[in-house]
Amino acid sequence: MRSYRDLFRTPEFSPFFLAASAQTVAQTMGGLALGVLVYRATESPLLSAVSMFGSSLVQVLGATFLLSAADRMPPRAALTALPLLFAAATAALALPGLPVWTVLALVFAKGLVESVGGGVRWGLLNEMLSQDGYLLGRSVFNMMSGLMQIAGYAAGGALVALLSPRLSLLAAAALYVLAAVVVRLGLTRRPPRTAGRPSVGATWRANALLWSAPPRRQVYLALWIPNGLVVGCESLFVSYDPDSAGILFACAALGMLAGDVLVGRVLPPRRRHRLGFPLLLLLALPYVPFLLHPALPLAAAAVTLASVGFGASLVQQERLVALTPGGLTGHALGLHSAGMLTTQGVAAVLAGSVAQLTSAATAMTVMAVASAGVTSLLMRAGKREERRTGEVRRPAGEGAR
Repeated sequence: MRSYRDLFRTPEFSPFFLAASAQTVAQTMGGLALGVLVYRATESPLLSAVSMFGSSLVQVLGATFLLSAADRMPPRAALTALPLLFAAATAALALPGLPVWTVLALVFAKGLVESVGGGVRWGLLNEMLSQDGYLLGRSVFNMMSGLMQIAGYAAGGALVALLSPRLSLLAAAALYVLAAVVVRLGLTRRPPRTAGRPSVGATWRANALLWSAPPRRQVYLALWIPNGLVVGCESLFVSYDPDSAGILFACAALGMLAGDVLVGRVLPPRRRHRLGFPLLLLLALPYVPFLLHPALPLAAAAVTLASVGFGASLVQQERLVALTPGGLTGHALGLHSAGMLTTQGVAAVLAGSVAQLTSAATAMTVMAVASAGVTSLLMRAGKREERRTGEVRRPAGEGAR
């Protein structure tokens, strides 16, 4: 599979893509409306932020206790039921007079369920496309996510300003229902990828198996930590330059789009597999000079260049799929998604804490240096693993690969 046109010619890809797009817009609209609603009720920036992004912070709990369900549920049934649950929760959040603790409980419960949904979705994408098509397909979803988030924030902002946050939440609930209908009508029925019932024990055993192999462990760390720390840099755009934060966010989206196209479409396989760590370094290093408060054109150029490095996640995901047994693909990709979102949420809190003690510019540089340092350590560990593996294979007569 060599082109985006081939992707959309693949049976079921188009409805799968459309349903995910509707769900992304719904999530963005609903988060913005809920943040405004909570802030108006409490005048607390912290509670407002937690209501918008708190679901990301509990993803790790879903990955710990629930993720075995990702490969043990029929994909079409799961991807139909989950948006309906999200629609019900979002509509419930629009009810007047809800206590804040009830709102946060619904947000956290939604985050737990979302951790399973990510595993089901990306496992099905890998199953739907040919062996060489997952990376290209995931690059399209990455691009869609950025564009749909922009659309969701724009539509949600307009609805909140012109009507009310509660009506925006109801509109988001309707989009979730639409996503469920598209999945039900557009996808064919498939059996679960793994037999058995989901359970906490099965989740722990699968997590232990995935984590036990050093190559997979290194891939997970590369997927979670370096880009999570850089997302901490992005979380400080508003405090770094309130008047130009929108420009910096737009430049970040543009750079990410360029990185997805570069890795997913332009680079041949033999070259892109070598670029995982260099792209992670590119992701961090342009943020280091922010300590000097560069002028806006230079800052925008640095953010754009750095965000090209997010293409590293496509390289690492391709390697993760290659290292994972077929029956655990959904679980493995769900663990990646849940760990990534959790790390990003923790990094945003950490970056904000450092900025509170120093300044936004200093915190951005600290997070960037930390990201580059982690990448350097992972590069060394990867080289040691390659040497160790080569030393083990040669006496057995297999030769180095």
